[in-house]
Amino acid sequence: MKSLVTAVLFLFVLTSSNAQNISASEVLNKSIAFHDPQGNWPTFNGELQVTMVTPKRSPRLSVVNIDLPSEKFQLKQSRDSVETRYYLEKGECTTTVTDSLVGKRTPCEMAVFFKDYYTYLYGLPMKLKDPGTIVNPIAERVNFKGKEYLKISVKYDEAVGTDVWQFYFDPKTYAMEVYQFFKGDPEGKGKNTGEYILLKDLKTINNIQFPQAREWYYNKDNTYLGTDKLG
Repeated sequence: MKSLVTAVLFLFVLTSSNAQNISASEVLNKSIAFHDPQGNWPTFNGELQVTMVTPKRSPRLSVVNIDLPSEKFQLKQSRDSVETRYYLEKGECTTTVTDSLVGKRTPCEMAVFFKDYYTYLYGLPMKLKDPGTIVNPIAERVNFKGKEYLKISVKYDEAVGTDVWQFYFDPKTYAMEVYQFFKGDPEGKGKNTGEYILLKDLKTINNIQFPQAREWYYNKDNTYLGTDKLG
């Protein structure tokens, strides 16, 4: 009788443990199926109009053209009366910017930065399948800002990037609703670095469901930084 009780308890613990654990790959695959059900991202060719609204500054409009099959990227940014353009085609750069910019990047280095920025953030969660992405194999059930999520943690090969990312998915629909990055270990020196981004609503372009709006905040003190809206 004692051995039977022990076996039942072991089975209960095992079952409970399995119920709590879900693989990150399963969460990621289901989220990709939600956002890009027809697998269109690798052949995406379209235009995104993004308005960035930040405190104490006038809005900035970015018209982003991404043509992944042809390796073309074009960005036109305008704020007030100032307009800048960047164009990349298979690594060749053309830009209206003539001066070095923030961080001592050259104008063409900024063009590459913007290409990587827009294709990464609007390519999520599909971009988490890219080479060099190191996904923690187990998804966690967590509470973030009062809502339950499935969270997966991601690092990158050093050649790809050094930030630590966390992605939060609705446990029923698997929609990606929050992401967060840290400049180092979130449990250590990187705890008070980086930002979190709340994703609001959805807009369908080329049969891909993109976030309609992204609200940006500092991790360290929840300071609101701004919102970009997809037109």
